[in-house]
Amino acid sequence: MRTERIKRVFFFLLLFLTLPVGASDGALANLRQTSKAFADIAHSVSPSVVFVQVESKSGGAQVGAPSSPFGGEFPFGEDFLKHFFGEGFRDIPHPSPHQGERAIGQGSGFAFAAKDGLLADKTYLLTNNHVVENAEKIRVKLEDGRELDAKVTGRDPQSDVAVIEIPVSGIPALPLADSSKLEVGEWVVAIGNPFGLSHTLTVGVVSATGRTSLGINDYEDFIQTDAAINPGNSGGPLVNLEGEVVGMNTAIFSRSGGYMGVGFAIPSNLLKVIADQLIDKGEVTRGFLGVVIQQLTPDLADSLGIDVAEGILIAQVNQDSPAERAGLRAGDVVVLYDGKPATDVGSFRNQVSLTPPGASKSLTVLRNGERKTLTVTIGELGRKGLVADHTRSAEEIGLTVQALTPRLAEQLDTQVGEGVVVTDVESGSVAAMAGIEPGAVILEVDRTKVSSPAEFHRAIAQAGKGRGILLLLRQDDMQRFVALKW
Repeated sequence: MRTERIKRVFFFLLLFLTLPVGASDGALANLRQTSKAFADIAHSVSPSVVFVQVESKSGGAQVGAPSSPFGGEFPFGEDFLKHFFGEGFRDIPHPSPHQGERAIGQGSGFAFAAKDGLLADKTYLLTNNHVVENAEKIRVKLEDGRELDAKVTGRDPQSDVAVIEIPVSGIPALPLADSSKLEVGEWVVAIGNPFGLSHTLTVGVVSATGRTSLGINDYEDFIQTDAAINPGNSGGPLVNLEGEVVGMNTAIFSRSGGYMGVGFAIPSNLLKVIADQLIDKGEVTRGFLGVVIQQLTPDLADSLGIDVAEGILIAQVNQDSPAERAGLRAGDVVVLYDGKPATDVGSFRNQVSLTPPGASKSLTVLRNGERKTLTVTIGELGRKGLVADHTRSAEEIGLTVQALTPRLAEQLDTQVGEGVVVTDVESGSVAAMAGIEPGAVILEVDRTKVSSPAEFHRAIAQAGKGRGILLLLRQDDMQRFVALKW
């Protein structure tokens, strides 16, 4: 009996001693498999990644003017750089070309499409617009050492996407994945040429998706990743474990000019729509709705007497626009566009812009507590939508207004249709310096009564040049005239 007990104790002791070894072997095997997966990605993706070198005139840059960490001059202005790099961004090492000297910039790119056939052999490469926008000469270096001259097929500054082409075939095109299926926490791999170090691979995860309103591009829907992205990675691919492109590396958040764990990539679904148009037409055509929108906040929702947590508030409907023809009104809250939730301003703007002009889409809005579904025929965003005209605007004086709802009118002791309520005043603006505050009701513009945001904006636009604008407003049970001059 005692012998059997000793045998059992010895057996369990032996089992206990061997468990860590087995567990360790299993963990090492998993690590080896993961390592092999990354090596396979490098092997399959690297032949499609290129080093892009751009030569341009300095454009009269001042001696000592800072250069972009992605090559060339800063594409987004000093305010953007101060936000992302801090006040010390001027300390980033940079070349200082004199007037007339040549400036050299660098970035990355990758093959994503090809055109074959007699006299038509060419490969299309995706890169960032800010890499090539000022280029007079573009030189592309392949992994096998070949160097080729490239030319721009098309650029889209608003999304920071560009397509360039090289007169050669046989470079494997990387497949574009469906970026809408990308999940936070997934492994991703960035490949590019940081600091000119050809075909550098870094690994990380998807930190977030759908990043908008960063102020980097006009149209944003960024993937955020902690895969190391540094100067020179711009335009390179961000791929999943299958070697499919989920995004194109575009920007970094940094206070040093280098990697700090926050990088941004343009998602592949947006890349495909833009790139296809650039190849077909050399430019991008965007959908146009004709509204001024703002994010629905809890305070605005409470003031409007609605209980939805997310939506897009229509602050203004432009005259003779697709929105006006569809019956949209200022004060409507868009909750669905084409059957998909409208959750934030950036995403909604992207959805509309990517809709082909002439297409009919459904809009579900909340109006006076009731849901209504409208059908809108999307227009085309033309030059008027891209370039500001010479009329005055509410943005110029720093005001945001909305229509008076019954609940707001009751709170402000006024009547629906008697003016518009100020919802926001930009700090340091003409309106702020005149003492106008949120909650004020604007009754007249230049002695003309206004009863809706559309009337208010028209009155502001029609105000004479060379003189001020006279507003009649009511606040705290008192009416007063305010003269805006600038």
